Amino acid sequence: MTCLIFGLAGFLFYTSAHTAQGTDLRNDDTLLRLSDLIQQRSQQNATADADVAALRAQVDQLAQQHSNNPADAARLAVLEKAAGLDPLSGAGVTVTLNDAPPNATAKIPGVPQPQPDDLVIHQQDLQAVVNALWRGGARGIQVQDQRLISTSAVRCVGNQLILQGRVYSPPYVVKAVGTPSALVASLNGDSYIQNYLQYVAAYGLGWKLDQSKAMTLPGYSGTVDLQYAKAQ
Repeated sequence: MTCLIFGLAGFLFYTSAHTAQGTDLRNDDTLLRLSDLIQQRSQQNATADADVAALRAQVDQLAQQHSNNPADAARLAVLEKAAGLDPLSGAGVTVTLNDAPPNATAKIPGVPQPQPDDLVIHQQDLQAVVNALWRGGARGIQVQDQRLISTSAVRCVGNQLILQGRVYSPPYVVKAVGTPSALVASLNGDSYIQNYLQYVAAYGLGWKLDQSKAMTLPGYSGTVDLQYAKAQ
């Protein structure tokens, strides 16, 4: 039995050495991790957005120079504003959401200890804030450093936000231009946000709501073409 055990151990050592070929099986630097790939693509998309913004500015300038119909130019300006392509200024609110501190525990007696999913911001948390702000009459919304338009989708993978081809980590900052009192009332009246605020009190999730008399949202700088559409 002893000889059999030593023989099996020797076979395992040989197999491992033959497979590794002198490299560390657990730490092969030649393999690009998925997270690294996502970050790389995010940086490329940010560069592409800047290029698109510069080209759009040139197109707008040429259109103004060669437009012979002031009515067309005025209509184009209205459409660009409605589409979120132009900066938007006015009063508004800022909502900041953040993960709970590491190793957070229940802060209220009788509340069960949190699970890992209870301590991070989820996609539905961000969606609830954005939807409540739209219902409150927001004229424009910005998430992180990007303006939302009609085709924008707030999606999270793990605890990272993927918005219009770019990746963000918490804290997440949502800004909205509109009547502050109406925006705050819509946030306070949302049932999902009320549930989220219970987790804020119980486990220390981040929530901050500020009102502002003046803020400016950037215009959307990416492409506005619909690439895929399917009738339901």
